[in-house]
Amino acid sequence: MQPGRLFRTAALALLAGLGLFAQAKPKACLTECSPRIGIVSAFGAEADILVAETQKKREYLINGNRFTTGVLRGNPVVIVLSGVSIPNATMVTQLMIDHFRVHHLMLSGIAGGIAPDSKVGDVLVPERWALPMETYWNGDGQVPAACGKEGDIECLGLKLARPNGKPSAFVLDTPQGKVETGLYLRENYVLNSRTAPQGEFKFDYAADAEMLAVARNLKVELDRCGPKQPPACVDATPHLKVGGRAISAPFFLANPGYRDYLWQSMQALAVDMETAAFAHVAYANQIPYIAFRSLSDLAGGNDFREVGAFFGSGLAETNEAKVTLAFLSAWKARNKP
Repeated sequence: MQPGRLFRTAALALLAGLGLFAQAKPKACLTECSPRIGIVSAFGAEADILVAETQKKREYLINGNRFTTGVLRGNPVVIVLSGVSIPNATMVTQLMIDHFRVHHLMLSGIAGGIAPDSKVGDVLVPERWALPMETYWNGDGQVPAACGKEGDIECLGLKLARPNGKPSAFVLDTPQGKVETGLYLRENYVLNSRTAPQGEFKFDYAADAEMLAVARNLKVELDRCGPKQPPACVDATPHLKVGGRAISAPFFLANPGYRDYLWQSMQALAVDMETAAFAHVAYANQIPYIAFRSLSDLAGGNDFREVGAFFGSGLAETNEAKVTLAFLSAWKARNKP
């Protein structure tokens, strides 16, 4: 070895030994420290399919939440049911990261379709997720100017979102005409070690590029009929679609007007109640993530009486599990030692 290279190697070893290269030090974990993919589901039926397929299972009960470790399609994993809602997804995802050594995160579940071509049973893998119910509620339809200039609210520690290049407010359609709600989209503040101490504002959170590349190459035959009785079947074979934006919000959306607003203002493909919060936690912890969502309903875009039949049929859960398992098999093949 050349003297200069020998010196640099020795210096790097000394600095590492002194703990000055913190990024090289494994993250502490509180419960079980084998490197794993973390998988979060919100609804019981979603997680049940994945846990049933997992081998070498071991369960841990942490703050009442059941975490299952094991091997799924060749990948060491830890699986947890978060429960429905933004707060539950946030809390349980962070709990997983704290207690297990998670190097990638996946969310597998069901959602409501928004895009005009949405079909029940389709599986979506969006490129990014947003939280549009983080808002600035103005007194009228005028663009907020709390800090002296149109669109400027940063003196309040806030920032308006501009998904289509300008501030966007929800306009409510009523029998008496359109009503300005004054609800303007905001970006979210997020802090991690990379952006500290200032932090940053983000409207949406990008899924991991490498994981998306694997998802784009998947070939999965999706079901038309749910496995539960009585059978509920869709007319056309569902499809896997990768790309675009989806959103999360603290409501079950069954409102055609707001559904149309989400499509027109930000081209949102689907809505659920967890993924954007999960993605926020992933970003804050600098862990790459991806989310798989199968459509159980059309978020108020069809005859909503159908939702009970399809929601209870197991069709959406079966299809999202098929895609999740196919992804894990492909991920293992791509990342063989």
